[in-house]
Amino acid sequence: MPNPAEPPQTVPPDADTNPGFLRRRNLLAGGLGLAAVSCLPGLARAASEQVRFFQIGTGTTGGTYFLIGGLLANAVSNPPGSRPCERGGACGVPGLIVVAQATSGAVDNIGLMRSRRLESALVQADIAHLAMTGQDPFQKTAYPDLRAIANLYTETIHLVTRAGSGIKNPADLKGKRVALGEQGSGTLVTARALLSTYGLSEKTVKPFYLSPAAGGDRLEAGELDAFLIVGGYPLPAVADLARRLPIALVPFDDARAAQLMKRMPHFTETRIDADTYDGVPATRTLGVGGVWVVRGDLKPELVHDITAALWNEQTRSMLDNGHPRGKSIQLATALSALPIPLHPGAERFYRAKGMIKGDEPAPKMPATH
Repeated sequence: MPNPAEPPQTVPPDADTNPGFLRRRNLLAGGLGLAAVSCLPGLARAASEQVRFFQIGTGTTGGTYFLIGGLLANAVSNPPGSRPCERGGACGVPGLIVVAQATSGAVDNIGLMRSRRLESALVQADIAHLAMTGQDPFQKTAYPDLRAIANLYTETIHLVTRAGSGIKNPADLKGKRVALGEQGSGTLVTARALLSTYGLSEKTVKPFYLSPAAGGDRLEAGELDAFLIVGGYPLPAVADLARRLPIALVPFDDARAAQLMKRMPHFTETRIDADTYDGVPATRTLGVGGVWVVRGDLKPELVHDITAALWNEQTRSMLDNGHPRGKSIQLATALSALPIPLHPGAERFYRAKGMIKGDEPAPKMPATH
């Protein structure tokens, strides 16, 4: 069995009250947005200005969360000494430095937020719902104070195998060597739900708990039959593997997939377009929303300003040009099928935009489990 996942890069628990050199170093190591990095010399010139730090937990570097998190960090950051927005400079929250932290994934992110080692994170809609309501795997670690900033885009389930492997349906995984995602990842939770849907479990397959990149390497070496990953396509780990050997994506398009969508409405029918990955035709699969979540104890003013920065014109340009999934992040769908309540600061922004009317409660997907 592979070694357990490496611990995420995180900052010390007391960093919010002691933002010194070690914190700055850890923030840079975790993937500080390029816009913020370019402005760091301004910190020395503007030492008297207030500097605030904010983290976005993402996922492994082979997934989409890490890349999208970097874009969001760029968009929301506005370090002291930056050129003003109206003069072509940063249009984020004044004095805020944001970092996209690499982690093991959504479940890990929830734990880091509960322990106050992250302020926010990107997670799958189903994981957010399970965490807030205290359902498996959060029975002992429920997080009822979890809140949303926005629904971002649809993530897709990728079940990757070698072309010609004979695996045509998820049920064909019985007895096969399958990487189900790292411990602490949202992919692993989703994988367990998918296996159950097809009458399988971790006892009826030969499970491995690997990052997407490691899963691709093992598949190429003939040490795996398939690996599963959930993320917005194109996924770097899958694209890299497809350039090295012919791969296939196993579809989720049968009656059992329909049953799963009925039982768990967070999942929707979607597809991965043809030639997203070299030589792979269009594939019908399942999708689930990717949500930017935040701790409920954060000040409403801060979360309001972050939400406003997310939807300003400069951010729109960054998203459109920074990643193929960036174009899918739209204000019009920010409130679509949210699995948890909005943070009050985010809700205030959307009400001012007229997206929530009067005393109408903020949209939230009903409980489904």
